[in-house]
Amino acid sequence: QVQLVESGGGLVQPGGSLRLSCAASGSISNIRIYDMGWYRQAPGKQREMVALITTGDDTNTADSVKGRFTISRDKSKSTVFLQMNSLKPEDTGVYYCYAQIGRYLVGHWGQGTQVTVSS
Repeated sequence: QVQLVESGGGLVQPGGSLRLSCAASGSISNIRIYDMGWYRQAPGKQREMVALITTGDDTNTADSVKGRFTISRDKSKSTVFLQMNSLKPEDTGVYYCYAQIGRYLVGHWGQGTQVTVSS
């Protein structure tokens, strides 16, 4: 069983910064983790991709956050980070970690972490 555990959400004022972390845990010692990323869901809206990163550290970032958010992962490739700068109220939502794990690239989701940007 593999779990994705997120941390780092919270309340921040517009223009502020937050750093989200997501660590894969459980039975991962013999399993490869492929693409990882972050999605978010605002109230009343569909879940949308924020940023993705491959095992080769190639990244894909949504236009709405380009230049403000940076995705990265650690050397073990089992933890992914999202550095969020210059936050705007429209960045508010639940942020979900995502990872493709194992030979069949099974998608796994974290439980979500709330990010609220408000003065």
